[in-house]
Amino acid sequence: MGQSRRTFTDEFKAAAGGRFYKPGATQTGVAREPGVTSSQLKTWHLEAEAAGSMAALRRQQADAAELDRLRKENKRLKLENGILHKASAFFASRTAKT
Repeated sequence: MGQSRRTFTDEFKAAAGGRFYKPGATQTGVAREPGVTSSQLKTWHLEAEAAGSMAALRRQQADAAELDRLRKENKRLKLENGILHKASAFFASRTAKT
């Protein structure tokens, strides 16, 4: 019979990939601990880095969109404030004449 395929949880992959950052850790040594191949461990590590990069990119895009929205709102509020300022000056001059 054939060998059954092992599955690993995301937590397990993250923990195994996180061992890369320990001082003196080698890819082969880190892979030996959980009993996976070094190429599989490298794949998990690269996937985790890519997911982190994509999350950072999405946050950056969301921040840029919010900043753009806030700038537009600020411009609109300044315009409205200027209109109200002119209107109050107009009505103040009309009441002073009577």
